[in-house]
Amino acid sequence: MLTKSNDLEILLSVVDTGGFTAAAESLDIQVARVSRAVSKVESQLGVTILTRTTRRIELTDEGRQFVDSVRVGLMQLQQAEEEIISRGELPKGKLRVDAASPFVFHQLVPLVQSFNQAYPDIELELTSNEGFVDLLEKKTDIAIRIGALNDSTLHARPLGRSLLYIVASPDYLAKRGIPNKVSELVQHDTIGFSIPKKLNDWPLKGFDKLVPTMTSSNGETVRQLVLKGNGIACLSGFMVKEDIADGRLISLFESEKINHSGREQINAVYYKSSSVAKRISAFIDFIQPRLDL
Repeated sequence: MLTKSNDLEILLSVVDTGGFTAAAESLDIQVARVSRAVSKVESQLGVTILTRTTRRIELTDEGRQFVDSVRVGLMQLQQAEEEIISRGELPKGKLRVDAASPFVFHQLVPLVQSFNQAYPDIELELTSNEGFVDLLEKKTDIAIRIGALNDSTLHARPLGRSLLYIVASPDYLAKRGIPNKVSELVQHDTIGFSIPKKLNDWPLKGFDKLVPTMTSSNGETVRQLVLKGNGIACLSGFMVKEDIADGRLISLFESEKINHSGREQINAVYYKSSSVAKRISAFIDFIQPRLDL
């Protein structure tokens, strides 16, 4: 007897939420229903998928391999269903988009209202993760990624390039002075990233390794710290060009900057066999010409 897809979806929810109770709350069903579904899957397979302790659950090696296959299988099943349903119709249904919070705040949020007017039947869900997300594990349809791409299993649509700027507030520069040479950065307060460390490699001629005075994992937090006069930072143009134009931030070392670094690239990535291809195309085609990178 084949395992039903809803039992498999319950199993994935247990894995993704980290527990039976959390999965039950997420799916709005009873914990007993969750337990029965997992036990049924394990019984039919004849292997243990989850090891349970009083504090947590963990996947066995067999369970991890099985769960990965289930994710792909359910995605393909959904694709087959939606392709039949959506033939000849405007895109509709849920579209999950993930990007670093500064990109969401400065680039996507301003476009949401007009996108909703153009595609009223697409239910847009925006999430923010500062690092790279596993699209299948996080149930994400599109991820906006900044920097060079390494995952060849994903399809990528280039959205453009966003130049990097070395910036500080007028108040900070009035108090501490304007650095005229790259080597003078060691005498200043600098704001960098706790993760990933490679974001602390500033694209400047003669730049040495930077040990930031202050760090954050969130680019918008770094921007706010710079605006409040806490130091000098390196940030993407898509989040600071307006600040520079309005005089809230001053761009430094323009003649010393090295352009065309991998960090300037911005891509929309998704699985080639995605079940929401029409929604993905609609979203990317809509935002690409409207982004201010």
